[in-house]
Amino acid sequence: MHVPSVAIVILNWNGKKWLEKFLPSVQATTYANCRIIVADNASTDDSLAFLRMHFPAIEILENATNDGFAKGYNIALQQVSADYYVLLNSDVEVEPDWVNPVIELMEANPLIGACQPKLLSYHQKNSFEYAGACGGMIDYLGYPFARGRIFNDCEIDHGQYNDNKEIFWASGAAMFVRAGLYHQLHGLDESFFAHQEEIDFCWRLQLAGFKIYVCPASVVYHVGGGTLQKESPQKTYLNFRNNLMMLSKNLPAKGKLWFILKRITLNDIAAFQFLLQGKFKHFIAVHRSKFHYIRWEWQKKYQPYTGSLGLRQLSGVFPKSIVYNYFLKKKKTYTEIANL
Repeated sequence: MHVPSVAIVILNWNGKKWLEKFLPSVQATTYANCRIIVADNASTDDSLAFLRMHFPAIEILENATNDGFAKGYNIALQQVSADYYVLLNSDVEVEPDWVNPVIELMEANPLIGACQPKLLSYHQKNSFEYAGACGGMIDYLGYPFARGRIFNDCEIDHGQYNDNKEIFWASGAAMFVRAGLYHQLHGLDESFFAHQEEIDFCWRLQLAGFKIYVCPASVVYHVGGGTLQKESPQKTYLNFRNNLMMLSKNLPAKGKLWFILKRITLNDIAAFQFLLQGKFKHFIAVHRSKFHYIRWEWQKKYQPYTGSLGLRQLSGVFPKSIVYNYFLKKKKTYTEIANL
């Protein structure tokens, strides 16, 4: 029987402490046809020397410069042949059987283009983790959230989301993707540098006719914030900027301008909230993101979507405002939101 080949590719940048801590769990993966690759983004620590000395069986790819998450993976995966890629963060601990259930699910349904495991917190292993929890969703205004995580509130895992489910986006912290589709869609958008590039990629997968799933039988534990902490103004900048860029790329032309103007207005309100909280650097970051986006849009440095599928017509889209329901109606869990 054919066993699909799987390449687990870990993008590393000055992450020796994560490799030392978590590579042993990845090496213990029980899947039969699997290779493990570390793609190094021009680290300046001794990551590579450490790998060569302590993990000689791990394949190493060296990128000449650190051009971020998206380009780093694109360069690396051009050099990797496999049926499936797993994009895995270096700060993730995995269970031995984590690959098998995902590949079984994807092999059973050729329309599944990407899939994620259940992401739990490494520091609180009964709690969902911020970067994807149990499957990424999005509301009709383009605000991402997840089953088990609404904004910064992460739920305790009681098995409440243990069903295989079609979602909107799979977490880039541990994303399985068909290798052929990755290249067919030209991989991650390198203009994003980091943050929300996996949401953009999964949106493009849906527009191409494929599905995104979560497979909770596969479990991994994510530290999170290994490169940029949650309170980093740079992370705020990238998230706000990349969200606008993603919307511009993937929304149909009809009604897009009004949609973007509405989101910019909401972003300005968020910036004002940062100012009221005394987070001046975050206030500046939101405005920087807006001006960068306007310049990017003016220069048309992207291929816009030319079809007619709107956001509401895709899977994993909440038809109401997650902001309104979370902040004003005080709905803090995915179950409360989903049952509205």
